[in-house]
Amino acid sequence: MKNFAKLLYFIFFSVGILFIGCNQTNSSKKEETILKGSTSIFVDETLAPIIEDQVAVFENNYEAKIQLISKSESETVNSLFKEKGAIAVLSRNLTPDELKIFEQRKINPKITPFATDAVAFISNKNSKDTLIALEDVISFMQGKPVRYIKGLVFDNPNSSTVRYMNSLANLKTIPEKGVFSFKTNVEVIKHVSENDGMIGVVGVNWLSQPMPEMQKYVDNVNTLSVKGLTGNDYFLPSQNNIAERKYPLARDLYIINCQGYSGLGMGFASFVGGDVGQRIILKSGLLPVRIPTRKFTITKNNKK
Repeated sequence: MKNFAKLLYFIFFSVGILFIGCNQTNSSKKEETILKGSTSIFVDETLAPIIEDQVAVFENNYEAKIQLISKSESETVNSLFKEKGAIAVLSRNLTPDELKIFEQRKINPKITPFATDAVAFISNKNSKDTLIALEDVISFMQGKPVRYIKGLVFDNPNSSTVRYMNSLANLKTIPEKGVFSFKTNVEVIKHVSENDGMIGVVGVNWLSQPMPEMQKYVDNVNTLSVKGLTGNDYFLPSQNNIAERKYPLARDLYIINCQGYSGLGMGFASFVGGDVGQRIILKSGLLPVRIPTRKFTITKNNKK
């Protein structure tokens, strides 16, 4: 009889804990709205500066707290699959196979394109070369000697820049000879600023909006003009050249929201895609999806 009473107590206790847990989960979702509450966003490390700016303004305007988790592209995507995070910022869209995974989970990701940035090549200030041909970079990655390239420096073996360049060179992994990788764009810029002959591969946002402590390193590198695989002209990754599709290494940026409810993911994506968010993009040197409108007030001067 005592054992039965203990069993009955255990069942009621377990059900009570489960009920409380469910209520807490539902309560946390209710507390989070599109403009209020707290959440985490995983962001491709190459895009971190512009997203940090967006979050700072968003938090200043609304009762929201967003924790940014900066990771490589591979880790950022895996955060969605492993359900570590429900919101991610990437330099590519989800693939059909990736979308199928969410479809099987009965989740319909909300995908918001919000800007176009670029992969940039940098060299030490002491280098006389300020031009580089994309064909030469690809040849070097394929193991062919290129006179003016001593080495290529990437941020991370799992980064979006590595994936992007591997795709252009038809490679599955970066070669071991002459190609080096660190962990972050910060380390790449610092290394190139201190070593002649090395070509760094970074997200252009790290150059247009360097952190104060990085300014001295950015000042000691050249952003190279690139000749694409077609044509003979060289172009810098400027806002205008990206807009006119002249720069050959431009890429679109996306916010992937897999929350499945009306939470901060929806609110933040709307903010970034809206007028204020697009102005932040424009000011950063990247290309916004839509150019923010400018208002002029015309007044009449009645003085004769």
